[in-house]
Amino acid sequence: MLTGIFDSHAHYDDAAFDADRELLLQMLPQQGICAIMNIGCSIESARQSIALAKNFPYIYTAIGIHPEFAAETTERELAEIRQMIDDEQVYAVGEIGLDYHYGKESVQAQKKIFDAQMQLAAERKLPVVIHSRDAAADTMEILRQYPANGVIHCFGYSAEVAQEFVQMGYYIGFTGVLTFTNARKPLAALAKVPLNRLLLETDCPYMAPVPNRGKRCDSSMLPLTVAKMAEIQGVSEQEIVDHTRKNACRLFGIML
Repeated sequence: MLTGIFDSHAHYDDAAFDADRELLLQMLPQQGICAIMNIGCSIESARQSIALAKNFPYIYTAIGIHPEFAAETTERELAEIRQMIDDEQVYAVGEIGLDYHYGKESVQAQKKIFDAQMQLAAERKLPVVIHSRDAAADTMEILRQYPANGVIHCFGYSAEVAQEFVQMGYYIGFTGVLTFTNARKPLAALAKVPLNRLLLETDCPYMAPVPNRGKRCDSSMLPLTVAKMAEIQGVSEQEIVDHTRKNACRLFGIML
């Protein structure tokens, strides 16, 4: 069994886990999971993520406003995020960024909220967890205005774009999408990411790896993603686990 797995991006506050959240989270350490970064995406999600981190010592949290909610986010809510960021359970600002796939009508609002949260992260010297979909150029433009300190989560761009983000100083996170039959772009990108810039994540309850595609994902499925990572990187599965854990600890400032 693989040991010391760090799931660097999960959403255990999601309603998909309401029926069995406590039981599942109690069992994961027995399945090789040593740490989870639970990611808040809204004000309520941020509150729930902080509560999870308080209840489970191996869970840490990042909080932020996802681009999906940018158009409806008020200055008061941004102020709440600014206040919650000081909680001792919070290790990063995220999930923040740009999504033009579903949110083309809210581009300006997304940029405004993204920039405001990048400012907050820079002020507090915290890393960022970046969501970027169909918005690579604009994402890079905003990121270049701030210190490079974060991860491009659930990476889906080309190998060339991956190399550019790495050169900027960012980590690259990969999910179970690597196991999908249509994963040509992320697999090509993975091949170009050095081991010291690689993060392992589920994005659960989404992105369950094959043969669980379409089911609710959780951190116990990470060995399936690890196997594909190891194949592409040409190292052992435990080496992938060890490198991604060390990278996550370095990025988030966590000592395990």
